[in-house]
Amino acid sequence: MRKNYHKIESSKVPVVFSDGSKVYEELAKEYIRHDSGLFILAPSGTGKTYFVESQVDKNWIDGDVVWPLTGADFSDDDWNFSPMQVDEINARCDVVTHELRKLGFWVMGSSNKFLKPDAIVIPEWEQHIAMVQKREDSDKFDGGAKPKDHANLKNHIESIKKKWPKEKVPYFKSIEAAVDFLSK
Repeated sequence: MRKNYHKIESSKVPVVFSDGSKVYEELAKEYIRHDSGLFILAPSGTGKTYFVESQVDKNWIDGDVVWPLTGADFSDDDWNFSPMQVDEINARCDVVTHELRKLGFWVMGSSNKFLKPDAIVIPEWEQHIAMVQKREDSDKFDGGAKPKDHANLKNHIESIKKKWPKEKVPYFKSIEAAVDFLSK
């Protein structure tokens, strides 16, 4: 269930740096703040939202929910943006994720441009595609990649694989494995 902590109504409004304390204070009412923040980068369809919504203790925040609420991501799950627009969205999301980590929040999401993640999750391709299909067939589908988006999803995965392993970011095949590793 996506909550409307604070939402910028128009993607046409230019972004300026401002005091986001109210948004973060609202998040802190629901999610645990830790001594240090974390970020798991995982493409669409890897089970982030399911994991976050299934938590007993609210340790992890779904970045794919927070970023639109802060106005960083204005894509509204549309996969038809130019590469320049995608770069802009990802950079804006990185700024929000950076602030969340500084405040001790644990975030998992699919947007990333320059912020080094603490872990990456990329399932085996056939398993990933099955997860995307199962999610779309579910009555709880709330956005993200669909089977028709396989080419874009594959490109996103390749860009992640190209950039972060050489920076020695740990790589996992499931959200649970990454969470277990990072929370120890």
